[in-house]
Amino acid sequence: MRTTGLKTRSARLALLALLAALPLAPAAAGPSGIAVVVARDSPEAAVDHRELALIYRHKKRFWPDGLRVTPVNLPAADAVRRAFSVAILGRSPDELDEYWRERYFHGELPPYVAGSPEAVIRLVASTPGAIGYVPSCIADGRVSVLLVIDAEVPCTR
Repeated sequence: MRTTGLKTRSARLALLALLAALPLAPAAAGPSGIAVVVARDSPEAAVDHRELALIYRHKKRFWPDGLRVTPVNLPAADAVRRAFSVAILGRSPDELDEYWRERYFHGELPPYVAGSPEAVIRLVASTPGAIGYVPSCIADGRVSVLLVIDAEVPCTR
């Protein structure tokens, strides 16, 4: 009988220790905000929602230091792109296609599209003047986060 009580007590202590450690464990890949990122060594530039809309519509073409702005998008079907487009540009990617078809006849091309959030980070980190957006959970030391947009997006690379 005494052995059973000891095993039960040990099991309870082990369970308590496990539960106490849970808040210290890294969060699972759940919903995340959208981080607007530039290269780590870029001069600090503050951007807000309005300025981002200008950048992604090619209405603002240069940073304050004179460097050309290079906006980078995710693919139109990506959930992060859809959330970014609605939050910042007020339109879905499909609606923005019409905007870019019209702009094409004026000699303007849409922002470059990178294939994944990881590709956005690599491109932004290695391209002077580039700006992009990724799930905030994957923004790392290769980039600087200028702004986090409040949106529930999947945490995917």
